[in-house]
Amino acid sequence: MILIANSEAWPGFAKTVAALKAGTYGIDAMIEGIAEVEREPKVRSVGYGGWPNMIGEMECDAGVMDGTTREVGCVGAVPSTIPVAALAREVMRRLPHVMLTGAGARRFADECGFVRDDALFPDSKRVWWERLEQELSPEDQAKFPNIPLVPLNHTITDPERVRDTTVFLARDAAGGAHAVTSTSGWAWKYPGRLGDSPIPGAGFYADSRYGAAACTHTGEMTMRAGTSRSIVLGLRMGLSLTEAVDLAVADVRDLTGGFIGALVIHAIDIHGNHRVVALNCHEPIKYWLWHPGLAEPEHREAEHLTA
Repeated sequence: MILIANSEAWPGFAKTVAALKAGTYGIDAMIEGIAEVEREPKVRSVGYGGWPNMIGEMECDAGVMDGTTREVGCVGAVPSTIPVAALAREVMRRLPHVMLTGAGARRFADECGFVRDDALFPDSKRVWWERLEQELSPEDQAKFPNIPLVPLNHTITDPERVRDTTVFLARDAAGGAHAVTSTSGWAWKYPGRLGDSPIPGAGFYADSRYGAAACTHTGEMTMRAGTSRSIVLGLRMGLSLTEAVDLAVADVRDLTGGFIGALVIHAIDIHGNHRVVALNCHEPIKYWLWHPGLAEPEHREAEHLTA
């Protein structure tokens, strides 16, 4: 068994470890932990502690993938919902679809018995509006949100530099390699924006025959490069985990145009190896690791790469 997750996973990582030790199915174990992250206001990139879109609405995204069956469930731009990873699992379990978004995803949540959450943390609302006040004239403030948003979207490009996600990757006691993600997305994003977190092959991918991968930070890049799927495909083609991640990094480095920013890649293989690399990050990036050879989970520093 092995479990890795990004640094923001701290509220729930130990809970997932305990569930894996008890033999819990990997996706269920990871959702137990991610639910704690989603509820924690100190985590400012996921769930209740996250940031709203440009017009002050919370839109959360999540994805789950069973690497043994390669079944997937995803939700995007979901309003009034904090436990979106659990909702993504219900998409995988109950529907013939892979992804639901927006009002349709919330309708499905109602059918599944999910309560309607007040998802906007009061401090996030305060910071959101104070930042907009710096950009808007009194006339535009009076009209808001019925004003053009594109100019604002280019001016306020995530003021807190919060483009993170929580990603959990595990190989469970049954040998299944699985992935779960959850995020509130890019702060101050244009309404309806989806990053890579709910996109299979971009923000996450798992195949129990080879391994799993997931990404955080600038999802616009991994959607263009199919980063997570590239890593698992590299493993399938006989590359080592190090080689597979290097291949995906090289592909991202070749991108030109569009929005180019920081990227963090997390990956595991079925042999118990893992690798976490931070590309173009200006601050230290850490992640959590556990396997049965460790008495306690370890908080380690990622390998840093530059363009």
